[in-house]
Amino acid sequence: MPASQHQNPKSDIEISQSAKKRPILDVAKEKLGIAAENLEPYGHYKAKVSMDYINTLKDRKNGKLVLVTAISPTPAGEGKTTTTVGLTDALQHIGKRAMMCLREPSLGPSFGMKGGAAGGGYAQVVPMEDINLHFTGDFHAITSAHNLLSALIDNHIYWGNALGIDSRRVTWRRVMDMNDRALREIVCSLGGVANGYPREAGFDITVASEVMAIFCLAKSLDDLKERLGNIIVAYTRERKPIRAKDLNAHGAMTALLKEAIAPNLVQTLEGTPAFIHGGPFANIAHGCNSVVATTTALKLADYVVTEAGFGADLGMEKFLDIKCRKAGLRPDCVVVVATIRALKMHGGVKKEDLKKEDLKALEAGMANLQRHIENVKKFGLPAVVSINRFSADTENEIKLVKEKCKALGVEALMADHWAMGGEGAADVAKAVVKLCDEGKANLKLLYPDETPLFDKVRTIVKELYRADDATADKSVKDQLKQWEEMGFGNLPVCIAKTQYSFSTNPDAKGAPTGFSIPVREVRLSAGAGFVVAICGEIMTMPGLPKTPSADSIDVRDGKIVGLF
Repeated sequence: MPASQHQNPKSDIEISQSAKKRPILDVAKEKLGIAAENLEPYGHYKAKVSMDYINTLKDRKNGKLVLVTAISPTPAGEGKTTTTVGLTDALQHIGKRAMMCLREPSLGPSFGMKGGAAGGGYAQVVPMEDINLHFTGDFHAITSAHNLLSALIDNHIYWGNALGIDSRRVTWRRVMDMNDRALREIVCSLGGVANGYPREAGFDITVASEVMAIFCLAKSLDDLKERLGNIIVAYTRERKPIRAKDLNAHGAMTALLKEAIAPNLVQTLEGTPAFIHGGPFANIAHGCNSVVATTTALKLADYVVTEAGFGADLGMEKFLDIKCRKAGLRPDCVVVVATIRALKMHGGVKKEDLKKEDLKALEAGMANLQRHIENVKKFGLPAVVSINRFSADTENEIKLVKEKCKALGVEALMADHWAMGGEGAADVAKAVVKLCDEGKANLKLLYPDETPLFDKVRTIVKELYRADDATADKSVKDQLKQWEEMGFGNLPVCIAKTQYSFSTNPDAKGAPTGFSIPVREVRLSAGAGFVVAICGEIMTMPGLPKTPSADSIDVRDGKIVGLF
């Protein structure tokens, strides 16, 4: 292994492809005690765990739950997934029975700008190229289930519209798992009477689908079917909601998802077991892996490491206020990931200058980390800071971060898992075990269920973003009141906004103040069980950048190259 991070000439995919993987049936048996008959293999290195087997685990004691979050993301990179993988390997390295739960990557980012999402360096989940592409077909099943419902809506209108659907008030869009801005707004059913009634429509990316959110919040196949049936797809002229079950769509949709709901088991480069299952948008939904995967992992391991999308203001808040609220989960500690590079960027340094020591900028950028640490504490959870090491980090910079964190009442530790695998994050693993064993976690959700919907939004933006207030037009507030009258007032809210800043201005780095959060639109996810508040210019169908990652991806001599 290389001696220092990011000086290794091998790419992530080269490291992954040269790794000696163990048969997944052996990993399952030796590390988790799962017999082969309880697995459905997808080749030699991937398998789904049987739902029948999962149902036999209910009486087992839960392990400790460790949540990995981060500072506000920057182009400098933080390495949250890499840290999640490295920390889990590190827990195994110090003799603990550990596994991790991650989201499945979307094809959109894989071929767009972000690249893969299976970790990096020597802290990766494998087989990396499978995970970042079709994997076990879960996303294709979700796409098909979603679009089946779309087809049934238009078909119902075509064959007489017995439910009286107002075609102008069909809220259910189609999806595909790819970034394609040309499909954001479309007109469908053109071409004459035989093709139906023309109407405006559009596409979202699959990870923004409510079916994806439901898939990741459902506790069982029956729960999945019930939630799918509760999806509101349209309204009548009298504004009466039409649900998927009114179209008898939920049974067929569940049939398409029957195999997908079983969690996917893979391994790290060091043979540590990992569930990778589901992948809701971290903006338009709650941005974390499935409840089924997390609750199953807690029955199989003493320590379960999972991550939430983006920073502690967005992903962690949704993990706690939505996923934990609905699934009864309670983290035992939180790991906040940062890099000295990213903190300097939050302090005003340009990307090309990040290799130079700059203590002044680093101190200014610490304001972002401080706010995220304060946010963790608001939820009553203990935290440790994991500094993802880069070769250009100086001793003075490392000392400054550690001292500043100590003044905030948290320990900051350097981690070199990118270069050294689990051994490189052993200090963080020991700190995590210590925090879990102390039992100081006392989860406090940010608001009670009965708080009015717009007041829930205001609570989040004031408490976590430090905004002066949330603002919205009368039409938005009236819509929220109407949903309260319909019985949806007790649902949690999901804030959709830029991940790059506490504000809605992605260029406002650090810890901005003196701003408000404008709510421009609200959407009801009745099946998933939350209300989405869309703030700023968030897109539910991303576009590709000028030079997409797809430009570099190829197959040579039978091997995929250029994928991260």
